[in-house]
Amino acid sequence: MPPADNDRFAARRNKLRRLVKKAAAGAILVTNVHNVSYLTGFTGHDSYLLVTPDTEVLLSDPRYTQQLEEECPGLNLESRTPGKSILTSVQKMIQAAGVTQLAFESTSITVAMRDQLADKLAKVALLPAAGLVEELREIKDAEEVAAIRQAIHCAEKAFAVIRAAMHPDQTERQIAADLEYQVRRFGGKALSFPPIVGVGERAALPHGVPSEKRVGEDRFVLIDWGALFGGYVSDLTRVLATGKISPKIKRIYDIVLKAQLRAIEAIKPGALMCDVDKAARDEIASAGFGKRFGHGLGHGIGLEVHEAPRFNSSQTRPLQVGMVVTVEPGIYIPGFGGVRIEDDVLVTKHGHEVLTSVPKDFD
Repeated sequence: MPPADNDRFAARRNKLRRLVKKAAAGAILVTNVHNVSYLTGFTGHDSYLLVTPDTEVLLSDPRYTQQLEEECPGLNLESRTPGKSILTSVQKMIQAAGVTQLAFESTSITVAMRDQLADKLAKVALLPAAGLVEELREIKDAEEVAAIRQAIHCAEKAFAVIRAAMHPDQTERQIAADLEYQVRRFGGKALSFPPIVGVGERAALPHGVPSEKRVGEDRFVLIDWGALFGGYVSDLTRVLATGKISPKIKRIYDIVLKAQLRAIEAIKPGALMCDVDKAARDEIASAGFGKRFGHGLGHGIGLEVHEAPRFNSSQTRPLQVGMVVTVEPGIYIPGFGGVRIEDDVLVTKHGHEVLTSVPKDFD
């Protein structure tokens, strides 16, 4: 992530202040590393952000002093000394700010840490608050979309090399390792998650771990991968034919592709997430494979590879301009194989834009 644009990150913190006020809290302690990064531009770890109505303080340690100065110019910093608990710094800051009601990220800290906070802040009401920053992160600004585009570019360039060089003696594990190398070669920091590579019947494992099975042992391979660039990620899946394709796998592929295209077509501002999920699910169910599609249609991507929003039958919220989501229907048949096709899609003012461009031909 580049050095912070002070106005951009300050605007995010001000939006958070409004959410904290609505939650009837006087301040919030942000402990999720991705949320700290989102609100400050800081890319290090082991640091917390305290946001009060009037100010904010980034709590860190001397390892990051220079990095903090470079990435977060002008931000108030509190650096704990070696051997001093970061929660002691939190206590000092809370008491100095006169906060009596403190929101904390209940999905980020442990029960033990919450109890330690309670011991140190006996006169402060601790209010569990889940998803406040994540709510803001759902809508990407122009800089975030640009970073995601670059993450996609790195992933696609890497995949093109892998696809061209693939040979029957390659193992799933070797393909995964080559993807990591190629992503870095094209400017990515790393893969955005451990890639899934499944040859033949192993493609039926939605989250399969690459094995020593070789490409030449079957006629198709599923690859799910993504790149990390500028703090943001991409996430794609393709199924490649590596031999003569049977009518069964071709039919399944065509059903999944049709379901994916229907769902993508349904994406626009105001569309309910459950309806987009239904568009793909109905297509697969009508073909007789409803029970073989056992996961949600997709999810948001950004600083993390799985973040809000989510596509499933329980999500009745509408899509909004600026959301970036995956669309990844699949059919999985144990002992035979599976197909998943995944693209990254931006919700735009007039509908949607498919950000990924890897061909989806199956021949």
